[in-house]
Parts: sequence; C-alpha cells; structure tokens
Amino acid sequence: MAGGVKKPVNIFKLKNQGEPNEVFNWRLWFAVFSFGLLGAARGVDEGLISGAFNAKNFQQSINYDSYSSYERANIKANVSSMVQMGSVAGALIAFVICDKIGRIWATRQICVLWIFGIAIFMGSNGNLGAIYAGRFIAGLGVGQTPVVGPVYIAEIAPASVRGLCTCIFTGFVYLGIVLAYFTNYGCQVNMGDDTPNRWLVPTSLHIMFAGIIFLLTFLQCESPRYLIKQGKYQKALEVMSRLRHLPQEHEYVQREINAITLSHHEEMEATKGAGPLGILKEAFGIKSNLYRVVLTIMAQIMSQWSGAGSITLYAPDLFHILGIRGTNEKLLITGVFGITKLVAAVLCALFLVDFIGRKRSLMIGITFQAVSMVYVASFLTAVPGLGGGGDDYRLSGSELAASRGAIAMIYLSGFGWALGWNSMQYLLTAELFPLRIRAFCTSLAMTFHFVNQYGNSRALPNMLLPVADGGISPQGTFWCFAAVTIIGGLWVWFFVPETAGRTLESMNRLFSLPWYKIGLYGNRDAEIQDTAANEKGDLADASRANIELQGSSSNDTHDAIRRAA
Repeated sequence: MAGGVKKPVNIFKLKNQGEPNEVFNWRLWFAVFSFGLLGAARGVDEGLISGAFNAKNFQQSINYDSYSSYERANIKANVSSMVQMGSVAGALIAFVICDKIGRIWATRQICVLWIFGIAIFMGSNGNLGAIYAGRFIAGLGVGQTPVVGPVYIAEIAPASVRGLCTCIFTGFVYLGIVLAYFTNYGCQVNMGDDTPNRWLVPTSLHIMFAGIIFLLTFLQCESPRYLIKQGKYQKALEVMSRLRHLPQEHEYVQREINAITLSHHEEMEATKGAGPLGILKEAFGIKSNLYRVVLTIMAQIMSQWSGAGSITLYAPDLFHILGIRGTNEKLLITGVFGITKLVAAVLCALFLVDFIGRKRSLMIGITFQAVSMVYVASFLTAVPGLGGGGDDYRLSGSELAASRGAIAMIYLSGFGWALGWNSMQYLLTAELFPLRIRAFCTSLAMTFHFVNQYGNSRALPNMLLPVADGGISPQGTFWCFAAVTIIGGLWVWFFVPETAGRTLESMNRLFSLPWYKIGLYGNRDAEIQDTAANEKGDLADASRANIELQGSSSNDTHDAIRRAA
C-alpha cells in the first residue's frame, strides 16, 4: 500500500472502501467520540461568555456601570478574551506535555486545569482580578485541546475516514456553542437577570464537559503512533489490533504498524535521534517541513482575521448592531446561529471533507463567508445610523428588509466558516506533519491560532467603536473582515494542496516540488510518486513470491531424490 489518494468516500457505504469490514467498528468510533468531545471546550466558552457577561447580575457584581464607555469596552474585551490569552500559553506547552506523558495523560491534566480555572471564575464574587485569573487558568487547559484532540484522532483513524473523524472534533465545538447559546437563553427566560444563577448555571457546562472527558480517558488506549515513538512496538501492535478489531497477525494491522515503524525509523535516521534541537532543525531546516509550518500558520492567521470566530464570541452584540433590540430576541437569534453552524459542521464531516476533498470544502466555505461579509459591510455603510449603535434609530421598511438580509448573511457566514476554515484549520494541522515533529508543529500552529484569536476577540469591541472614539466603526470592521476573507481564498487556491485520502506516512510526497508549485501541482506530482511506489512494491512482492516458489521447488526436488535413493 503506497498510501496514495483513495477514491471519494461515501460514509454510508464504508464497507465498500476495500478495507476489512472490522476496521469501522465501535471501538474506533468510541475513541473518536471521546477525544472529539475536547472540541466542546472552546465551543462552550465562545458560546457562553458574551451572554454571561451581559447578565445584569454579573455586571452589577463588577460595578460595570461605574466605568466610562471606553473602559467598559476594555473590561468586556479582557474578560471575553482572557481564555484565549491563557490558550496561547496552553497551546505552546501542549507539544511538550503531549510527547512527554502521552495523549491520554495530557487529556487528563487538561480537564484538571479547565475545572480549576472555571471554579475560580465562578467563585470570584465580582473581583476582576479573580475573574481574569480564573479564565486565564481555564485557558491553559482549553488551549491544549486543539492540539491533543485532533492529533490523537488523526493518529488512530484509517486514512479513508480521517477527515470525517477529525471533523467530529469540530462538530463538538459547535455542539458546545449551541448548548451554551440555548443555556444562556433558557436561564435568561426562566431566571431573569437579577440572580447569580443567571450566569453561574450556564458556566457550569464547563465543569460537566471536563468531568465527562476525564472519566472517558480511562476507557481509552494510548495512540499506537505515540507508542511506536516511545519504542513500545508490541504495545502499539496490541492497541492497533484492538482499534481495528482484527488479530495482531492480520495483514492489514501488520502493514499499518510496519508503515508507521518504517516512517519513524526514517525520521530518526535523518535526524540521528537528536533531541529538542533536532526537532527544531527538522521542522525549520527541511524545506518541505518548513513549507508545512508556514502553511498551517498562515491558515490560522487567515481564518481568525476573517472575523468568524469573533462573530461567534460577540454574536448578541453584533445582532444588536444589525437591529435586534430585545435581550431575549438577541439570545434566541444567537442560538439559531449556533444551530446553523452545527448543521454546517455535520454536513462538512459527512458529505464534503472526505468526498470532494479538503481544498474544495475550504473554497466553498470561504466563498460563503466573503459574500456575507461584503453584504453586511455594504448594509452598514448604507445605514450609518444603525451602524453607529444608536438604540433610538428606527429602520424604514426597506432598511428593515435589508437588516433581516444582513442577519441571514451572518448565518451564511457561520455556515461557510463551519464548512471551511474552522474544520480545515484543525484537520490540516493534525495530518500534514511527520510523526517525530507532529506534536511540536501542531502546538506551534495552535499557538498562532490562539494568538490571533485573542488579538481579534480583544480588538473587536474597540474596532466597533465610532472613529471619533478610536475605533473603525462597525462598517469598517466588516469591510476589514471581507478583505481578509478574499485574500485568504486566493491564498488557499494557489498554495494549499489536497490531502484527502492520504496516509499520514505518505504526506511527504505532496511537498517534493518548489514551494510556489505545491498548491497547484503538488497532487499531480504526488500521484506520479504513488504510482512508482506501487510498482516498486508490486515488484518486491513478486520477487519475494518467486524466491519462495523457488525455495519450495528446490525442497520438492531434494525430497524426490531422497525418496528415490
């Protein structure tokens, strides 16, 4: 098996993939589910914090109204983005923890940090310092989730469904968002704004998810690829056999373990077993690896500054700008926004990412985002009174229809984000790199992810301020998002190769060409290498079979001579 691109995958006919039926078994899906749940860490926080912050009881506890409008914007930005700041540090240390103690124990310490930080936040009693500290500590855990979760899933999933499996992580991001949005809405409707439970009950979702994930880790096995990296070949064989639901001596299991082992040995031979310095040299000193590093970092920059992440975080405030005034109405519309993104993530996982490929899914999503951002920016430019945030502004009939169109476009942007950038930024990062540097490079990419997410979420409240107050106005903000989205689309078209269907060990073939040719011609060149590798493998198999046949014939001749004698 050369590891080349496979035929498009119909997830409802997995038994037709030319792989043993046993491979797609409950143990595989249970492991993917258990680590996919880590995606809810980000989703719950992004969906909760804006609604919780806007609760009157929370604002009263921190004396929010005593500050100037500029100070209030900064406080809101700091509270909302403090998890992202902690996540920068979390993502930065994730590769060390992931490689030192393994994927399973890394997940357990994530849950401990996550619960501890949220507990401080919930018990802050209006102290801004404690609020910041609690959310920062929670961020140390949350920041590790997009490293540990997608890496583990990519390492255990068969190549034919790796996109589907990794997108389950993305699906749980949106499940967390939807649950958070509707928990905020339900508490607002049934509890009102004047009780601490209005924001404490939704916040407890963090602890529920962290506790469930922590318990599920005791029912899972360590990644076979991590075990091989640690030299535990027999244990890796046992785990792979268990995950594939096949005997250890089965050809499929043996072939997969041998490919991983050979790839790891080649990496170790190339770097001569060097330590941390060797990892850095391999990541930045080898041109094909450096291109992959740049590719994943650029994906994080383009995706975060397209604006979709901050739209999720500040959805109630943005719907207010577009003309939705009532608190309950804003929360309900925000909840529907979350459902839209969840549906898009499910559609992407089931029908697009392994069927039409990563690149096409990404381009479709970016197109939806670009159209949406241009429409919203144009609408706010045409109705500057509404964009200024004035509560007294009344929309005319035609403006009201355009306003509803802008809200629909926010939904479309969320749909496109879930189809494109938000699914691909995790999937591409988890599957592009060789085993030896996978955790480090994924950690580096996720550090840039959270740096840019923090920068964008921290900046948005100030960006939305009128120009006179130091902002660039709502319309200027959306024009900025539109420009970045369009630039991102052009970059993807020219520089991102298609990775669907490839084994992790065959990714190197995509990066043999000069960097400026990889996006457009990398797949064609890799397919030529796949064909050559398959022919070489067939010749080797034929040679072995011929040797065995000659050996058998020789033995038969000797037996005949002995019998004649």
